[in-house]
Amino acid sequence: MDATSALSDSADRLWRRLRLDRIAGGRQAEHVIHEDMREHPRTVRAFVGIRWLLLGETVVGLTAIFIAAVLWSRGEHVPWAVWFRSTVVLFITASLYVFAWRAQLGYWWAYSRLRLFSRIFPIVTLIVATIPGLYPGWMVVEQIVFSLLMIGIGDLLTTDHMRAAFPRPAKAAGAEAVVTSHRHVDS
Repeated sequence: MDATSALSDSADRLWRRLRLDRIAGGRQAEHVIHEDMREHPRTVRAFVGIRWLLLGETVVGLTAIFIAAVLWSRGEHVPWAVWFRSTVVLFITASLYVFAWRAQLGYWWAYSRLRLFSRIFPIVTLIVATIPGLYPGWMVVEQIVFSLLMIGIGDLLTTDHMRAAFPRPAKAAGAEAVVTSHRHVDS
């Protein structure tokens, strides 16, 4: 086992011991896709692409902070919105890394969250970028790049193969039994 696998296994054990899948995944926390689909070459390739795009997101976020810091150090005014946006992008990207990690391990909830955020964040980002005067031009470009990278993640997650690999979990039989028995009592 290489160092990366050992670190990933240790992180996974700690994550499970703290029951963070239950907190983050709710009712679907334990639903994991079949191992054959997790190890399928197209699934593996998709997650490699997602990791590269997330690395791009990280570079974009760090570059924005670097540019803002350089401008500020030269005495130029850097709006609070730039600092806020730059910090938020890094926190969002960190959460997306976690979702990608858990999804790659087969957790449906993480795939679902990553897919949802890859649809919502580009829309919100592009709408906010159009607010006149909120950001300097370079930050608007940063937001467009961020959005394009997020759209790329969304494209990888919504291929036919990935949707087949991560089917929506069926409703729990226990919940249906409760509804059925409740209807029977009401009749």
